[in-house]
Amino acid sequence: MRAAVRELGQVARVEKTSRAYATAPIGGIPQPEFLNAAALILYEGGAAELLDELLAIEKGLGRVRRERWGPRTIDLDILWIDGLVVDTPRLVVPHASLRERAFALVPMLELVPDATDPRSGERYVVPAGDVRPTEDRL
Repeated sequence: MRAAVRELGQVARVEKTSRAYATAPIGGIPQPEFLNAAALILYEGGAAELLDELLAIEKGLGRVRRERWGPRTIDLDILWIDGLVVDTPRLVVPHASLRERAFALVPMLELVPDATDPRSGERYVVPAGDVRPTEDRL
């Protein structure tokens, strides 16, 4: 994850990073726990261009997409952009499952505790889920 943050710093200004959180994998495929974290960034381009940059970083760090929910070296997502809704076949922001995923919301809300859903204006609330902070900070 630190390597991803370093690479992200080459294309955007990384304002803050969260702690890393350990969670059970989703999707039913047996694999080790996931580590999840968030980075608050300032990016000069559009959301689609940022997605392209994230995919390039994933590829550069060895990510190969084999099976949905399967093991991966890194998974970078655009979770939320303050005040912006994107809904295209390629990209949905806020992330389509953000409200249901404690493993994404906990690190995001560590960085932006007052974040609101740009569709509803409601503050995000962390759903129940087993999300354990680690000692690691990105």
